[in-house]
Amino acid sequence: MTSREKLYGIMDAYLSALAARTIGAAPLAAEVFNTENNVVLDAGDGCWNTVTSLHNYRLYMADPEAGEVAVFTAIEETDALNPCCIRLQVGADGLARGVETVVARNKDEGFPFGPQFYVDKPAMLAPVPEEKRMSREDLVRVANGYFETIERNDGTINTVFSPTCNRVENGVQTTNNKDFPLPVARLGCEEQFALGWYRYDDELRARRFPLVDVEQGIVLAYGFIDHSGALGEYELTDGTLAKSPVRRPHSYYLAEAFKIVDGAITQVEADFLTVPYRMPSPWDGI
Repeated sequence: MTSREKLYGIMDAYLSALAARTIGAAPLAAEVFNTENNVVLDAGDGCWNTVTSLHNYRLYMADPEAGEVAVFTAIEETDALNPCCIRLQVGADGLARGVETVVARNKDEGFPFGPQFYVDKPAMLAPVPEEKRMSREDLVRVANGYFETIERNDGTINTVFSPTCNRVENGVQTTNNKDFPLPVARLGCEEQFALGWYRYDDELRARRFPLVDVEQGIVLAYGFIDHSGALGEYELTDGTLAKSPVRRPHSYYLAEAFKIVDGAITQVEADFLTVPYRMPSPWDGI
């Protein structure tokens, strides 16, 4: 089993090589399965061609039992700062045999809000006291309950939220944010779901939970949110009428980390981007 400290060191070496655009310096196995934004690429392709600097924001997580390490950060590509999640599958030799990169290029997406929350988040970084740590299975159950809640969101809560839970998506806080222009983002995590704001999310598909950080109480998950676009106007649980923002077939691909303490989700960090509707994942079955 590779220690947490060694896994973090391997990730640091990978990030240093990326910043320098020197693929030969990256700690990669000779045969590496590498994807960026859900597409299989040769190692050294994709953002390795365009990165101009790395932001100093780092949200690390590790799963020594599975040999997995990941980081949420941001990369600058010429004229844009893009939220980025990188996950490495590390072999016993200390080399990455799998690399999954999710870069949410907000400028290309037309995401209208600038990044605000590339800052350390104590709630995410704090280790969970040993006597309060949950099993891997229970951590995944709580995280998957979040996905169950958002799928065809009708106000039913299928997980447990801390009253202080916040969510950051693509570098922007989308809960308890009074400055956000959309009213839903001014509510807390559970409040949003209890009202059924996200009823237009038809399916959260191809869910994967490859990294479970028991010590930090973090689950890193991946999947797709599919929108058929068929839903137009709908009613929230308080009787308010709402309109779906998605009226054509559409899918998001996401990397999402859940901080879970005392059985409740206390913080969520997510990067996501538009992909072809109902796109499959090359990681299925791996």
